[in-house]
Amino acid sequence: MMKYSKLIALACGVLTLTSYTPPPSANGEMDAFIDDLMAKMTLTEKVGQLNLLAVPSFVSGNASDDNDSREQLIVDGKLGAMYGSYVAEDLLAAQKLAVEKSRLGIPLMFGYDVIHGLQTVQPIPLAMSTSWNPELIERGARAASLEATASGINWVYSPMLDICRDARWGRVSEGNGEDPFLGSAIAQAMIRGYQGKDMSANNEIMACVKHFALYGAGEAGRDYNTVDMSRNRMFNEYFPPYKAAVEAGVGSAMTSFNEIDGVPATANHWLLTDVLRNQWGFDGFVVTDYTAISEMIDHGIGDLQEVSARALTAGTDMDMVADGFIGTLEKSLKEGKVTEADIDKACRRILEAKYKLGLFANPYKYCDVKRAEKEVFTPEHRSIARQIATETFVLLKNQDNLLPLQRKGNIALIGPLANTRANMPGTWSVAATADKYSTLLEGFKNSVGSKANILYAQGSNLMYDADYQTRATMFGRELPRGNDQELLDEALKVAAQADVIVAALGESSEMSGESSSRSELEMPDAQRHLLEALLKTGKPVVLVLFSGRPVVLTWENENVPAILNVWFGGSEAADAIADVVF
Repeated sequence: MMKYSKLIALACGVLTLTSYTPPPSANGEMDAFIDDLMAKMTLTEKVGQLNLLAVPSFVSGNASDDNDSREQLIVDGKLGAMYGSYVAEDLLAAQKLAVEKSRLGIPLMFGYDVIHGLQTVQPIPLAMSTSWNPELIERGARAASLEATASGINWVYSPMLDICRDARWGRVSEGNGEDPFLGSAIAQAMIRGYQGKDMSANNEIMACVKHFALYGAGEAGRDYNTVDMSRNRMFNEYFPPYKAAVEAGVGSAMTSFNEIDGVPATANHWLLTDVLRNQWGFDGFVVTDYTAISEMIDHGIGDLQEVSARALTAGTDMDMVADGFIGTLEKSLKEGKVTEADIDKACRRILEAKYKLGLFANPYKYCDVKRAEKEVFTPEHRSIARQIATETFVLLKNQDNLLPLQRKGNIALIGPLANTRANMPGTWSVAATADKYSTLLEGFKNSVGSKANILYAQGSNLMYDADYQTRATMFGRELPRGNDQELLDEALKVAAQADVIVAALGESSEMSGESSSRSELEMPDAQRHLLEALLKTGKPVVLVLFSGRPVVLTWENENVPAILNVWFGGSEAADAIADVVF
């Protein structure tokens, strides 16, 4: 009943959105501290705070030219933040350089893509939205915050709040769907989970709302594409989740790649200053997406110096990887393209974020190298992830109450997604440790024990096109390929022995996500033909459907007796699916 009561509360507007009130004690002290610090900073050091680069390994014995250059940037005060590592030893080494070797000892921020968990991976965000349970989503974000901070991270590039109404767009998997009110409720739940009360504890982390703005509305569902819509639609259908995040006190915001009214978001003064700051009262800092500043060159609005100056004066505070701010702003200041006040404003916002995180009081607040051993991939976090997953699955069809299955007889588990670990967590699970996760086959066997026999066959390739399958199974998430006819013959042989067939089919995890748009949303061809053959056996068939987006199931709805959409359920997906199926 919990799920349905929350659904009713949301539909009736009972679940209200909240406004964040910053703690009253900090502002005066913070302002005085930062005034004093900035009075000591050189122009180069101020610009350095606006620079965000990837983390090399700083562990002894892993030296490289890249390490040496990063180390020198830190020592010279030319780096404000780093991203890309969840190894506490590396981050501690980098922080020591900043605090003990640079002139002013300004600590670094460390970011990471903790999109739906760190090593304990929760369901993809789109799946979590189908739980209609913000309290449970908040618990998930809290668990993610504990694991991230235990690994040295103090800044997460989440939540992603882009409304999407075109399922062809791959990053629909990373957001909360199409409804602005539900998206707003989830935004606030995730920020509460990440940031906690006031980010004063060493297990509370700064969130970063993304992608501001309208990224999910790219034309034709193509990633990075142009967005063109009315202001009425912007404010009523696409802006509310971002605004809700601001009202919840989110500490930072990330710009989107797309244009708005013909102007790239990263250089859009109306968006970043008039709306975000002046209308909504956002008091955090704005960071670009990866190389967003340099990519504006391809929009035809200038060279790197020009686009960097336009980004800064529009309201962008930190440059991710493009080397635009660190490489050109001092020259632009001399040429009158930016003012020192522009640079000071951006520098102050970043220093304020570090102050709010408590990094000036304790630069090593997040650098306890012993925490990860005790606080990452814990039984408690795995239990939360498993519970969340069970609430995200959607029963699309259940003819004659075929589900739940009984634990008896011979159960055939067939399909290319039935025996894979790496595809269980879903896209954007960049710190996943797949060797620790169960396959669906293992989950089923654990669930039935000695009460039933689980028979298995791969059944088909992911699709007939081998090149497409390679692209759809990137990042170490390969699926084995075999002879199409031999795989089908094996599946039919196994099916003949079964009382019921469970077909584990659908998308691989990387068929959705960034730069993974699809023009056709039906079941991949090889799997459709496998499903047709299984149905022809006359045995009852349950389709356990994996997907990172809404998919077209017209034929399946007409022909398959039971369909359970399990999305991508995270590190505990296998056991969670078994919990529900049985």
